[in-house]
Amino acid sequence: MPAIPTAPAPGPDRFLLARRHRLPSSIPSPSSNHQRQRLPTRLLRLPARPRAAPMFAEARPPASPVAPPAHPTYDLRAVIALALSEDAGDRGDVSCLATIPSDVEAEATFIAKADGVIAGISLADMILNQVDSSLKVEWFESDGNYVHKGLQFGKVYGCARSIIVAERVVLNFMQRMSGIATLTKAMSDAARPACILETRKTAPGLRLVDKWAVLIGGGKNHRLGLFDMVMIKDNHISVAGGIANAMRSVDQFLDKEKLTIPVEVETRTLEEVKDVLKYAAENRTSLTRIMLDNMVVPLPNGDVDVSMLKDAVQLINGRFETEASGNVTIDTVKKIGETGVTYISRQQNVERNNLQGRSLLAYVLAPDLEAGKGAAAVFCGR
Repeated sequence: MPAIPTAPAPGPDRFLLARRHRLPSSIPSPSSNHQRQRLPTRLLRLPARPRAAPMFAEARPPASPVAPPAHPTYDLRAVIALALSEDAGDRGDVSCLATIPSDVEAEATFIAKADGVIAGISLADMILNQVDSSLKVEWFESDGNYVHKGLQFGKVYGCARSIIVAERVVLNFMQRMSGIATLTKAMSDAARPACILETRKTAPGLRLVDKWAVLIGGGKNHRLGLFDMVMIKDNHISVAGGIANAMRSVDQFLDKEKLTIPVEVETRTLEEVKDVLKYAAENRTSLTRIMLDNMVVPLPNGDVDVSMLKDAVQLINGRFETEASGNVTIDTVKKIGETGVTYISRQQNVERNNLQGRSLLAYVLAPDLEAGKGAAAVFCGR
């Protein structure tokens, strides 16, 4: 398995670079000016829960935030509101209401529980702002940075009730996104020069979040939905009566509707690739990409035979983008990428995220000692 690159541990002579600000109402842009706030530095430690000694991020230039994919109807704030509503129900957090006075303030620290790519920081800002716009947050890392186990990469300070209400929703999103980004990063590094794509096989309602995490991990997005790309698959081809008929119908439809969007056609054999190329040579077409589906053949010894895929790429000879799909794993992606395909698509960038994401982050809460109220707690996976 290709090794995930690691960064050197910060030395004692390093200073930390923090991004300290009030929570924004939208995803911060690179030009945003964040008001600096002095946060309390005294925390109540928990001797009953030993963990790796916390580290701090070494100084690095601030990275530009990775923007989420642009979708015409998807509402991130509505998704956040639904997630918070699932928790709040019709009563709110009865545990907090019963045990924590409304005037208690606290500081929570984000800690990496495993090595991996951090993702969801911009989304966490949105969630915390939606819960309580008076909360103040400080990040030592940016989305897409590789972090090591034990690293303290962020803090939030303010109303203890608000922090506790937000913590599980924040962690659920960040753990999921960080798991996706970590796997995508490993796949992307191994696949070069090919680019890694995800698919539409995402959790219902979380597609934009999942696809955002793929971008943060260094991959690229396939189509967002059924509206932004024509994808001629085997079922369309069967109903249309063949590849040429299906492609002709698509070209006529796009011309009639005056639409300019990408067009991809699925092929499963070299003969089908030849049929596509023949149609394209004889007709004006909007085709932009040819999918080479299941042309990676598993072998009994665990290796894969990519000869058919390589032959298909040579037949196409750069006239169209190419996309390999099927039998793509962290162990096979390097060999697939070496065939010359443009893209490699794999839904498991999203499906396997929880294997790493669930144990990637922790959230440590301590009260403001000057207030002298409350109790400390660790939130990591409940």
